[in-house]
Amino acid sequence: MNNLKLTIYSLLFAVLLISCKHPEEARRPISRASGTFMKKSADRNKKLVANEEEVIKKIIKSNPKVKYYATPKGYWFNYEERNEAETAAPRKGDIAYFNMEVKDIKGNIIYSDSDLGPQTYYVDKQDIMMGLRDGIKRMHKNETVTFLFPSHSAYGYHGDNKKIGPNESLIVTVTLRNFVPDPAAQKAVSGTQTPKTVTPKPAAPKPANTAKKDTLTQ
Repeated sequence: MNNLKLTIYSLLFAVLLISCKHPEEARRPISRASGTFMKKSADRNKKLVANEEEVIKKIIKSNPKVKYYATPKGYWFNYEERNEAETAAPRKGDIAYFNMEVKDIKGNIIYSDSDLGPQTYYVDKQDIMMGLRDGIKRMHKNETVTFLFPSHSAYGYHGDNKKIGPNESLIVTVTLRNFVPDPAAQKAVSGTQTPKTVTPKPAAPKPANTAKKDTLTQ
């Protein structure tokens, strides 16, 4: 009788142990599916970037008289008007004043200069197109530059929620009219400057004592 009870308890324990393992095993396919999805997504993005770059390179090849410059950020540009007399370029915190026109990669106007109007941009302190954020800092006053932006340097997979669709490459022409330091930043800097140290003037040398004549000697 005792042996029968022991056998029943052993079977119940085994069933309980097996049932506890099932949920853990059931989660494994989810993990695998997630990894597969991420890999497929990465592959799609690589293919998308490659296709966009191929289209841009064809545009560049079709205009052999135009000098295009490739950038480490993955976009290209050429000078419509260049100002070689200027060497200074906008830096972080400067206020840039510019005009721009935005076209799709086939050259159709999406936003004209008159649509957008004059632009004011606090360099590296406002959210703008990623490529333009870098491109503005490459320009000098009174220069006009045309940028060829793949979608990852433009508005990415979501577009601008208006006229620019998802994953859309853009042709953007920018004229940098001027840029100046941020007056507020200058005031903050000047307010924290330490006062100038005043160097004390050296004391005037005392006149040498004249030797008194000895009245006892002739």
